[in-house]
Amino acid sequence: MITIENLTKYYGKNRAVNDISFTINDNEILGFLGPNGAGKSTTMNMITGYLPMSAGKVTINGIDISADPVKAKKDIGYLPEIPPLYPEMKVKEYLSFCAGLKRIPFGEKRRDEIDRVMELLSITDVKGKLIRNLSKGYKQRVGFAQALLGDPKFLILDEPTVGLDPNQVIEVRNIIRDLKKNHSVIFSSHILSEVSEVCDRVVIINKGDIRAIDTIENLESSLSTGLVLNIKVKGEKSTAASIIELTKGVKEMLDITDEGSGIFSFSVQLDGDADTIRGEIMAELLRNNVNILEIYTERPNLESVFIELINRPVQKHSLQELLDEMGGEAADEDDTTDDTKEEN
Repeated sequence: MITIENLTKYYGKNRAVNDISFTINDNEILGFLGPNGAGKSTTMNMITGYLPMSAGKVTINGIDISADPVKAKKDIGYLPEIPPLYPEMKVKEYLSFCAGLKRIPFGEKRRDEIDRVMELLSITDVKGKLIRNLSKGYKQRVGFAQALLGDPKFLILDEPTVGLDPNQVIEVRNIIRDLKKNHSVIFSSHILSEVSEVCDRVVIINKGDIRAIDTIENLESSLSTGLVLNIKVKGEKSTAASIIELTKGVKEMLDITDEGSGIFSFSVQLDGDADTIRGEIMAELLRNNVNILEIYTERPNLESVFIELINRPVQKHSLQELLDEMGGEAADEDDTTDDTKEEN
């Protein structure tokens, strides 16, 4: 298990990560989500020991990474957002170099381990090529391969499918699923459908603050907007609108779109059994000679959860928090050097 306790990071006066805590359980795939600048990469860099923390504690299998970094890092495989590749090296040569850094014994054991990760990532066919001559997708897979060297217990993957074509994305997604049998994986991604298919839980972060930690199913069921019914009709707009709004279980009219030629689309928020409400609306529309062209229920998904959570204001619990935020905003205006800015 990886335990993150009260993790905080300042760049000058700008607070990039704000006192966050969560765990990565054994044999779990954890999605780490947030918009650009949310603090994802900074957090992942601190978890791996690549970046020092301003405050807090990261424990890898009971080992404090600050107190004993060498021992703690033996259990971590890390793929940063920009893979740490040497373009003048050949693929197999580079992996052998990385295996040496991870203290995998030279000889048959190292050769077998390199062959294993090359086969797993389907890069055996380019093992003799210079890395600089590879496509972006192959470079990404070589970076992933170095993270897997040594069979670490925990894998930290920052945007692992960036630059891959659709077939390669599916391959890597399947690899991540298989890794769960013997590993724990935390990975960030902007592809929310990918996260939905792969992850057991997600952490959503924005502006350095954690907005949610839960299973995707629980997050979707707790979304405040609830179920949305979309209806497309041909007929009198006012008649259709009145019928829909007055139907029991319709909580709110969200949107009305005039599509021309007497066709209108309505989106309404529901508060009740979707099938019952839909049936009552359909029956009443037909009784009033309003033709139904399309009707379907839209259930909350990870995308709608994500959008609501990152746009929801964070309540400040103390004067100090407000002052810290104001100080961070001032620092943003004053600081212009690259080392005070967090890219992702």
